[in-house]
Amino acid sequence: QLQLQESGGGSVQAGGSLRLACTASGVSANAYCMGWFRQIPGKERMGVAAVDSDGSTNYADYVKGRFTISRDNDKNTIYLEVNNMKYEDTAMYYCAADGPLYGLAEYRYKRWGRGTQVTVSS
Repeated sequence: QLQLQESGGGSVQAGGSLRLACTASGVSANAYCMGWFRQIPGKERMGVAAVDSDGSTNYADYVKGRFTISRDNDKNTIYLEVNNMKYEDTAMYYCAADGPLYGLAEYRYKRWGRGTQVTVSS
């Protein structure tokens, strides 16, 4: 069974950068489209970006230009690099697999990691 583990979260100052990683285990995730979502308390989980098995990417409109998603199939890992971080990027970031490249919605993804917290201070 596919399992996902996020890492790389933590505290960062506004304007700084961070790179999150999500490593799959159990089975290879190379054939799956994988994505990143984020959630703040009391709000719905929102799609951030997704990367398909062939490397095609899609980004939510609100993150274009500062976020970069990528994958390393040899390491069974996807990444999310965030530059020029803003206070509003503070959230729990979740990795997901087995969903669509477009139309990022929580209900459309079947596998989830437990999340990694990102806190941006001003």
